[in-house]
Amino acid sequence: MSMEVISQLAIPGTSKLVLFIFDGLGGIDNDGRGSALEAASVPNLDQLATDSVTGFHIPVAVGVTPGSGPAHLSLFGYDPLKYQIGRGVLEALGVNFPLQKGDVPARINFCTLDPEGKISDRRAGRIPSEEGSRVIEKLAGAIQIDGVEIHLRHVKEYRAAMVLRGEGLGGDIADTDPQVTGKEPLAAAPKKKSPANDKTCEVLNEFLRQAREILKDEPKANMLTLRGIDLFEPLPSFQELYHLNPTSIAVYPMYKGVSRLAGMTIQEEGQETTEEQINLLKKVWDDFDYFFIHIKKTDSYGEDGNFEGRISVLEEVDPYIAQIRELGPDVIAVTGDHSTPSPMKSHSWHPVPLLIYSECCRPDTVQQFNERALLQGGLGTIHGTSILPLMLANGKRLTKFGA
Repeated sequence: MSMEVISQLAIPGTSKLVLFIFDGLGGIDNDGRGSALEAASVPNLDQLATDSVTGFHIPVAVGVTPGSGPAHLSLFGYDPLKYQIGRGVLEALGVNFPLQKGDVPARINFCTLDPEGKISDRRAGRIPSEEGSRVIEKLAGAIQIDGVEIHLRHVKEYRAAMVLRGEGLGGDIADTDPQVTGKEPLAAAPKKKSPANDKTCEVLNEFLRQAREILKDEPKANMLTLRGIDLFEPLPSFQELYHLNPTSIAVYPMYKGVSRLAGMTIQEEGQETTEEQINLLKKVWDDFDYFFIHIKKTDSYGEDGNFEGRISVLEEVDPYIAQIRELGPDVIAVTGDHSTPSPMKSHSWHPVPLLIYSECCRPDTVQQFNERALLQGGLGTIHGTSILPLMLANGKRLTKFGA
C-alpha cells in the first residue's frame, strides 16, 4: 500500500510506538554455529517474540543488497526506490548542517595511499575522531575554489561531510572510492552527462587535487574519497504524513541524519552506550509517541567478520528490552535495517528478522527470535515499507479504508 494511502488513513492518537533497530541484524550460518542471533542468549528478545507476530522483511527488493540510507527510509515508510537519497545528504544532516535545496553534499572517507598512490587502507586505519577532526580543519583552512562555497564538517573517526553550495550544480555523480585496496582513488565522473553534473565534477576533481597536496604528509589520512554525492531535495515530513510526534535516539551521525531528513526530533544528549540510550528514552517518554532507537555495533562487527562481537552486542542489549517493555509501549517492532552476515563481512540481500508486538497482534507459534525460528512466523516475508503501517494499525492509528 502506498505512502499516500497510509497518510490518508493515519489519525492522531495517544498510543506509543517503539521501533528498535539492531543495525545489520540478519545473519547466516557461521561454521555450524548458526547466525549470531541463533548463537546468542537473548531471553528477553525470545520472550518478546513469543508474545508477538514475527517474520522477515525485505528492505528494498528481493535479491537487492541495500545501503543503510535506503534501508532506513524503508523502515520509516518511504519507498526507497522513489526517494533515492545519497549518503552525503545523511552525513550532512547527521551533523546538523543546515542543508538548502540545491546543495550537493558528499560523504568523505579519509584513506591511506601507499608510495605508489594506491589505496592501502580505505578507512585510514579507522583514525580516532580527534585526528579526523584535526585533519578536516586542516583541509577547511586550505581549500580554495572560486565560484562555489565548500563547507566541511567532521562526522566521526575517518568520516566527514562536504557540502557544495552554488548555482547550477548537479548531483548525479559516481563515487570516487574504488571499493578495494590496491587501486588509485577514482576521479569524480557524472553518471549522466549534463552541464550541471559536469560543473560539479570539475569542482570535485579540483577539490580532490588540492586535498591530495594538503594531506600528503599525514601519516594515515593522506587522501580521501567521496561517496554518496547527491543533490539535496527535502522529504515529506514524517510528522505531517502520519500524525506522529517522532524522536530519534541514535548514536551515529548518519542515523541522526536519516531521522532528521524524515522530520524527527533528534536527541543530542550524550548517549554513547545502550544504557544511556534507554535512560534517555525514559526521560523523554512523555514527550513523544514514536521512538526510533538504533544500535550500531551489530553491523560494525558484521563488516569486520567478528562473529563473537555480534553475539556480545545482542547479549549486552537484550536486558534493555525488558526495560522498554516496563514503560508500557502499545507497539514494539524489533528488526534490523538490513543483514550483515559476519562470514560475508558486508551488507547482504538476506531478509531481515522482524517482530511486531501489541496487545492486539496475532501471536504465532514462534518462541525464539532468530532466523531459523522465524521461518515459521505469521508475517512471512514482507516489504520493509509495510512495517510502519503495521505499527500504526497495531497502535490503532489507522482508520478504515472505504465505506
